[in-house]
Formats: sequence, C-alpha cells, structure tokens
Amino acid sequence: GYYGWKEHAPFDAIIVTCAARHVPPPLIKQLKPGGRMCIPVGSFLYQNLILVEKTKEGKLKQKSIIPVMFVPLLGPNRKPR
Repeated sequence: GYYGWKEHAPFDAIIVTCAARHVPPPLIKQLKPGGRMCIPVGSFLYQNLILVEKTKEGKLKQKSIIPVMFVPLLGPNRKPR
C-alpha cells in the first residue's frame, strides 16, 4: 500500500501493482540505495509504468517505460467506492 512495510525495509526492489497519482514518499524511503521500484503512476484513466532507481548516493532517477492501466492505489484520505 501507500505506506509500504517499514518494519521490513529497506528493500532491494519494490513492485507496485496498483496505480498511484505520484510515487509515494514512504516507498522511496524504504528503497535501499541501489534499489529499483516499478510503479504505475497517473490518473484513473491514463498511467505510465515508471522505473524508479535510487542511486548508491541516494539520488532518484525515474524513467517512463510504457503506458498502462491499473486499479487505483488507496492511500491517505482515500476510501474504496
């Protein structure tokens, strides 16, 4: 989910299988330096699969891979309909 699983962090890789409006900051924090995350990002009707890489120095690189469509990620202040 939006908040990840901080009790077991940091992670070498994170795969998110629902669409977020943005890359959740808690997931970025839980990604190990040198780690990667695949996450669909965008609106309800249009998303891109994004590859997020955290460098060994802790900087982020993001690359759009392909257009996709996933169910929405529920996070803070969002409830299922």
